[in-house]
Amino acid sequence: MEGTTKQFKKRNAILACLQQTHAHPSAEMVHDMLRASHPDISLATVYRNLTRFKQQGLIQSLGTVNGVERFDANTSPHVHFVCNCCDAVIDLPQIEVPQSLGQDTEKYAGCRVQGCQLTFTGLCGKCANS
Repeated sequence: MEGTTKQFKKRNAILACLQQTHAHPSAEMVHDMLRASHPDISLATVYRNLTRFKQQGLIQSLGTVNGVERFDANTSPHVHFVCNCCDAVIDLPQIEVPQSLGQDTEKYAGCRVQGCQLTFTGLCGKCANS
């Protein structure tokens, strides 16, 4: 029973970590953020739970940034910007995802759209001004 309780504490800590950050962390970043409060947490536990959360629709994968998968607890449709220099991932809630993109895709491809991720890439303000 104690092992199960520990597992739920770790699982809850991983989800809370994602929900409390806007950094769009990788599994390794989540692991690093939790090691101080959960020194016995393994990277495998983080990966396993991130996969579970994705399957449950609690988080989304943003795909890879510089070869590393990044995650977001905000699963509502929203736009991201990824910096090609520092790998920052920035939410852009001010930009609305056009519904017409999904409708046009369904019309021209004959498919059924179930989601959309719109991501811009380039240099963030900090990197562009350096």
